Amino acid sequence: MRVGLHALGIGDGARPEVIRAVATAAEKHGFARLWCGEHVVLVDAPASRYPYSEDGRIAVPADWLDPLLALTFAAAVTSRIELGSGVLLLPEHNPVLVAKQAATLDVLSAGRFSLGVGVGWSAEEFAALGVPFAERGRRTEEYLAAMRALWAEDPASFTGEFTRFDAIRVNPKPLRGGRLPVVVGGNSDAALRRAATLADGWYGFNVAASDVPARVAVLADECARHGRAFGELTVAVALSDGIPEDLPALGAAGVTELVVVGAPPPAPDAAATWVAELARTWIRPEECGAPTPA
Repeated sequence: MRVGLHALGIGDGARPEVIRAVATAAEKHGFARLWCGEHVVLVDAPASRYPYSEDGRIAVPADWLDPLLALTFAAAVTSRIELGSGVLLLPEHNPVLVAKQAATLDVLSAGRFSLGVGVGWSAEEFAALGVPFAERGRRTEEYLAAMRALWAEDPASFTGEFTRFDAIRVNPKPLRGGRLPVVVGGNSDAALRRAATLADGWYGFNVAASDVPARVAVLADECARHGRAFGELTVAVALSDGIPEDLPALGAAGVTELVVVGAPPPAPDAAATWVAELARTWIRPEECGAPTPA
Protein backbone atom coordinates (compact mmCIF):
# COMPACT_ATOMS: atom_id res chain seq x y z
CA MET A 1 0.00 0.00 0.00
CA ARG A 2 1.14 3.54 -0.75
CA VAL A 3 1.84 5.73 2.26
CA GLY A 4 1.38 9.50 2.12
CA LEU A 5 2.31 12.20 4.61
CA HIS A 6 0.09 15.09 5.72
CA ALA A 7 2.46 17.36 7.64
CA LEU A 8 3.05 20.58 5.72
CA GLY A 9 1.68 24.09 5.96
CA ILE A 10 0.59 24.32 9.60
CA GLY A 11 2.53 25.53 12.66
CA ASP A 12 6.19 24.49 12.47
CA GLY A 13 5.32 22.72 9.21
CA ALA A 14 4.75 26.16 7.68
CA ARG A 15 8.38 27.24 8.03
CA PRO A 16 10.31 27.04 4.74
CA GLU A 17 13.30 25.25 6.23
CA VAL A 18 11.00 22.63 7.77
CA ILE A 19 9.02 22.20 4.55
CA ARG A 20 12.30 21.59 2.72
CA ALA A 21 13.48 19.08 5.33
CA VAL A 22 10.18 17.19 5.49
CA ALA A 23 9.66 17.12 1.72
CA THR A 24 13.14 15.92 0.85
CA ALA A 25 13.17 13.34 3.66
CA ALA A 26 9.71 12.06 2.66
CA GLU A 27 10.90 11.57 -0.91
CA LYS A 28 14.10 9.88 0.25
CA HIS A 29 12.31 7.45 2.58
CA GLY A 30 9.60 6.31 0.19
CA PHE A 31 6.47 8.29 0.99
CA ALA A 32 4.19 8.39 -2.05
CA ARG A 33 2.60 11.80 -1.64
CA LEU A 34 2.75 15.00 0.40
CA TRP A 35 -0.62 16.42 1.45
CA CYS A 36 -1.39 19.97 2.58
CA GLY A 37 -4.77 21.29 3.76
CA GLU A 38 -6.45 24.67 3.79
CA HIS A 39 -8.33 27.17 5.85
CA VAL A 40 -8.36 30.76 4.66
CA VAL A 41 -10.07 31.87 7.87
CA LEU A 42 -10.26 30.43 11.39
CA VAL A 43 -12.09 31.90 14.37
CA ASP A 44 -11.38 31.32 18.05
CA ALA A 45 -14.89 30.31 19.10
CA PRO A 46 -16.87 29.11 16.08
CA ALA A 47 -20.49 28.08 16.27
CA SER A 48 -19.83 25.65 13.42
CA ARG A 49 -18.89 22.14 14.46
CA TYR A 50 -15.58 20.73 13.23
CA PRO A 51 -16.51 17.29 11.82
CA TYR A 52 -13.12 15.61 12.33
CA SER A 53 -12.86 15.62 16.14
CA GLU A 54 -15.02 14.14 18.86
CA ASP A 55 -15.58 17.47 20.61
CA GLY A 56 -16.28 19.39 17.38
CA ARG A 57 -13.42 21.81 17.99
CA ILE A 58 -10.40 22.63 15.84
CA ALA A 59 -7.11 23.95 17.17
CA VAL A 60 -6.14 27.34 15.77
CA PRO A 61 -2.45 27.22 14.79
CA ALA A 62 -0.15 30.22 14.67
CA ASP A 63 0.45 29.71 10.95
CA TRP A 64 -1.50 28.04 8.15
CA LEU A 65 -0.11 28.44 4.65
CA ASP A 66 -2.01 28.50 1.38
CA PRO A 67 -1.77 24.86 0.21
CA LEU A 68 -1.04 25.55 -3.46
CA LEU A 69 1.81 27.90 -2.59
CA ALA A 70 3.20 25.55 0.08
CA LEU A 71 3.10 22.62 -2.34
CA THR A 72 4.79 24.69 -5.04
CA PHE A 73 7.65 25.25 -2.60
CA ALA A 74 7.73 21.50 -1.87
CA ALA A 75 7.73 20.76 -5.60
CA ALA A 76 10.80 22.94 -6.08
CA VAL A 77 12.88 20.93 -3.60
CA THR A 78 11.77 17.46 -4.76
CA SER A 79 11.57 15.61 -8.07
CA ARG A 80 9.55 12.39 -7.61
CA ILE A 81 7.13 12.50 -4.69
CA GLU A 82 3.52 13.31 -5.57
CA LEU A 83 1.70 16.34 -4.19
CA GLY A 84 -1.92 16.77 -3.15
CA SER A 85 -4.09 19.46 -1.61
CA GLY A 86 -5.84 17.75 1.26
CA VAL A 87 -8.11 19.60 0.90
CA LEU A 88 -8.64 22.93 -0.82
CA LEU A 89 -12.06 24.36 0.03
CA LEU A 90 -13.17 24.89 -3.54
CA PRO A 91 -16.46 26.82 -3.08
CA GLU A 92 -14.55 29.59 -1.29
CA HIS A 93 -12.55 30.34 -4.46
CA ASN A 94 -12.97 31.66 -7.98
CA PRO A 95 -12.87 28.52 -10.17
CA VAL A 96 -11.11 30.23 -13.06
CA LEU A 97 -8.29 31.31 -10.78
CA VAL A 98 -8.03 27.88 -9.10
CA ALA A 99 -7.95 26.18 -12.50
CA LYS A 100 -4.96 28.30 -13.49
CA GLN A 101 -3.17 27.93 -10.15
CA ALA A 102 -3.64 24.16 -10.04
CA ALA A 103 -2.48 23.69 -13.62
CA THR A 104 0.53 25.91 -12.94
CA LEU A 105 1.50 23.74 -9.97
CA ASP A 106 1.05 20.63 -12.09
CA VAL A 107 3.40 22.05 -14.75
CA LEU A 108 6.02 23.21 -12.23
CA SER A 109 5.97 19.82 -10.52
CA ALA A 110 6.23 17.92 -13.83
CA GLY A 111 2.79 16.37 -13.49
CA ARG A 112 2.94 15.34 -9.81
CA PHE A 113 -0.07 17.29 -8.49
CA SER A 114 -3.56 16.07 -7.60
CA LEU A 115 -6.22 18.61 -6.62
CA GLY A 116 -8.00 17.52 -3.45
CA VAL A 117 -11.17 19.52 -2.82
CA GLY A 118 -13.81 19.74 -0.13
CA VAL A 119 -16.96 21.74 0.50
CA GLY A 120 -15.94 23.14 3.90
CA TRP A 121 -17.68 23.10 7.27
CA SER A 122 -17.18 26.57 8.80
CA ALA A 123 -20.04 29.01 8.25
CA GLU A 124 -17.87 31.72 9.80
CA GLU A 125 -15.17 31.18 7.19
CA PHE A 126 -17.66 31.46 4.33
CA ALA A 127 -19.19 34.59 5.85
CA ALA A 128 -15.78 36.26 6.08
CA LEU A 129 -15.20 35.50 2.39
CA GLY A 130 -18.66 36.65 1.30
CA VAL A 131 -19.65 33.22 -0.07
CA PRO A 132 -23.06 31.67 0.74
CA PHE A 133 -22.57 28.70 3.04
CA ALA A 134 -25.83 26.93 2.19
CA GLU A 135 -24.97 26.50 -1.50
CA ARG A 136 -21.44 25.18 -1.09
CA GLY A 137 -22.16 21.64 -2.29
CA ARG A 138 -23.79 22.67 -5.57
CA ARG A 139 -21.15 25.35 -6.03
CA THR A 140 -18.35 22.78 -5.64
CA GLU A 141 -19.88 20.43 -8.22
CA GLU A 142 -20.35 23.23 -10.73
CA TYR A 143 -16.89 24.65 -10.18
CA LEU A 144 -15.33 21.25 -10.89
CA ALA A 145 -17.18 21.04 -14.20
CA ALA A 146 -16.10 24.57 -15.13
CA MET A 147 -12.47 23.89 -14.23
CA ARG A 148 -12.38 20.70 -16.27
CA ALA A 149 -13.64 22.67 -19.26
CA LEU A 150 -10.82 25.19 -18.75
CA TRP A 151 -8.20 22.43 -18.48
CA ALA A 152 -9.39 20.56 -21.58
CA GLU A 153 -10.53 23.28 -23.99
CA ASP A 154 -8.89 26.32 -25.55
CA PRO A 155 -10.86 28.51 -25.80
CA ALA A 156 -13.33 27.31 -23.18
CA SER A 157 -16.94 28.28 -22.52
CA PHE A 158 -19.22 27.41 -19.61
CA THR A 159 -22.62 28.51 -18.36
CA GLY A 160 -23.82 27.58 -14.90
CA GLU A 161 -25.69 28.87 -11.88
CA PHE A 162 -22.61 30.28 -10.13
CA THR A 163 -20.06 30.87 -12.88
CA ARG A 164 -20.04 31.52 -16.59
CA PHE A 165 -17.48 32.44 -19.21
CA ASP A 166 -17.38 32.49 -22.99
CA ALA A 167 -14.48 31.63 -25.29
CA ILE A 168 -11.70 32.34 -22.80
CA ARG A 169 -8.15 31.01 -22.81
CA VAL A 170 -6.66 29.95 -19.48
CA ASN A 171 -3.17 28.52 -19.59
CA PRO A 172 -1.12 26.53 -18.81
CA LYS A 173 -2.96 23.26 -19.22
CA PRO A 174 -2.28 20.27 -16.94
CA LEU A 175 0.37 17.96 -18.32
CA ARG A 176 -1.73 14.78 -18.45
CA GLY A 177 -3.73 15.37 -21.60
CA GLY A 178 -5.76 18.31 -20.33
CA ARG A 179 -6.75 16.45 -17.16
CA LEU A 180 -5.79 17.01 -13.56
CA PRO A 181 -6.63 14.26 -11.04
CA VAL A 182 -9.30 15.44 -8.61
CA VAL A 183 -9.77 13.92 -5.16
CA VAL A 184 -12.85 14.68 -3.07
CA GLY A 185 -12.32 14.89 0.68
CA GLY A 186 -14.83 14.41 3.47
CA ASN A 187 -16.34 11.51 5.37
CA SER A 188 -20.05 12.12 4.81
CA ASP A 189 -22.28 10.18 2.43
CA ALA A 190 -22.53 13.31 0.28
CA ALA A 191 -18.74 13.49 -0.01
CA LEU A 192 -18.60 9.82 -1.00
CA ARG A 193 -21.26 10.41 -3.64
CA ARG A 194 -19.26 13.31 -5.08
CA ALA A 195 -16.12 11.20 -5.12
CA ALA A 196 -17.91 8.42 -6.98
CA THR A 197 -19.58 10.69 -9.54
CA LEU A 198 -17.19 13.61 -10.01
CA ALA A 199 -13.68 12.67 -8.96
CA ASP A 200 -10.71 10.41 -9.49
CA GLY A 201 -10.37 9.54 -5.82
CA TRP A 202 -11.53 9.97 -2.23
CA TYR A 203 -9.63 11.26 0.81
CA GLY A 204 -11.13 10.27 4.15
CA PHE A 205 -9.71 12.24 7.06
CA ASN A 206 -9.37 11.23 10.72
CA VAL A 207 -11.38 8.05 10.23
CA ALA A 208 -11.29 5.29 12.85
CA ALA A 209 -9.68 2.17 11.41
CA SER A 210 -12.75 0.13 12.34
CA ASP A 211 -14.99 2.54 10.36
CA VAL A 212 -12.98 2.47 7.14
CA PRO A 213 -14.54 -0.67 5.59
CA ALA A 214 -18.06 0.73 6.02
CA ARG A 215 -17.12 4.09 4.50
CA VAL A 216 -15.39 2.42 1.55
CA ALA A 217 -18.42 0.17 1.08
CA VAL A 218 -20.62 3.26 0.75
CA LEU A 219 -18.19 4.61 -1.85
CA ALA A 220 -18.32 1.31 -3.77
CA ASP A 221 -22.13 1.34 -3.62
CA GLU A 222 -22.22 4.88 -5.00
CA CYS A 223 -19.93 3.82 -7.83
CA ALA A 224 -22.21 0.90 -8.68
CA ARG A 225 -25.30 3.09 -8.47
CA HIS A 226 -23.82 5.54 -10.98
CA GLY A 227 -22.25 3.04 -13.34
CA ARG A 228 -18.68 3.71 -12.24
CA ALA A 229 -16.02 1.05 -11.76
CA PHE A 230 -14.81 1.26 -8.16
CA GLY A 231 -11.30 0.33 -9.28
CA GLU A 232 -11.04 3.59 -11.20
CA LEU A 233 -10.81 5.52 -7.93
CA THR A 234 -7.89 6.02 -5.59
CA VAL A 235 -8.85 5.65 -1.93
CA ALA A 236 -6.69 7.56 0.54
CA VAL A 237 -7.43 7.49 4.27
CA ALA A 238 -5.92 9.27 7.26
CA LEU A 239 -6.66 7.29 10.41
CA SER A 240 -7.53 8.62 13.84
CA ASP A 241 -6.26 5.54 15.64
CA GLY A 242 -4.36 3.27 13.27
CA ILE A 243 -1.34 1.03 13.77
CA PRO A 244 0.81 -0.68 11.10
CA GLU A 245 -0.94 -3.99 11.73
CA ASP A 246 -4.12 -2.39 10.32
CA LEU A 247 -2.64 -2.14 6.81
CA PRO A 248 -3.69 -5.57 5.48
CA ALA A 249 -7.32 -5.02 6.53
CA LEU A 250 -7.32 -1.55 5.02
CA GLY A 251 -5.95 -2.91 1.76
CA ALA A 252 -8.59 -5.64 1.72
CA ALA A 253 -11.26 -2.98 2.21
CA GLY A 254 -10.07 -1.12 -0.89
CA VAL A 255 -7.76 1.54 0.55
CA THR A 256 -4.92 2.35 -1.85
CA GLU A 257 -3.07 4.96 0.25
CA LEU A 258 -2.66 5.38 3.98
CA VAL A 259 -1.99 9.01 4.90
CA VAL A 260 0.06 9.59 8.04
CA VAL A 261 -0.87 12.88 9.74
CA GLY A 262 1.55 14.62 12.07
CA ALA A 263 3.25 17.82 13.13
CA PRO A 264 7.00 17.99 12.48
CA PRO A 265 9.40 19.36 15.09
CA PRO A 266 10.70 22.93 14.56
CA ALA A 267 14.33 22.13 13.80
CA PRO A 268 15.00 20.96 10.21
CA ASP A 269 17.38 18.16 11.23
CA ALA A 270 14.89 16.92 13.80
CA ALA A 271 12.10 17.14 11.21
CA ALA A 272 14.09 14.97 8.79
CA THR A 273 14.72 12.42 11.55
CA TRP A 274 11.03 12.46 12.45
CA VAL A 275 10.11 11.62 8.83
CA ALA A 276 12.64 8.77 8.80
CA GLU A 277 11.09 7.36 11.99
CA LEU A 278 7.61 7.56 10.47
CA ALA A 279 8.89 5.69 7.42
CA ARG A 280 10.31 2.94 9.61
CA THR A 281 6.96 2.63 11.38
CA TRP A 282 4.62 2.74 8.39
CA ILE A 283 6.63 1.87 5.28
CA ARG A 284 9.34 -0.45 6.66
CA PRO A 285 7.95 -1.71 10.00
CA GLU A 286 10.42 -4.61 10.08
CA GLU A 287 13.17 -2.07 10.85
CA CYS A 288 11.55 -1.11 14.15
CA GLY A 289 10.64 -4.59 15.30
CA ALA A 290 6.98 -4.49 14.28
CA PRO A 291 5.53 -7.44 12.36
CA THR A 292 5.54 -6.87 8.62
CA PRO A 293 1.99 -6.50 7.24
CA ALA A 294 1.04 -9.44 5.00
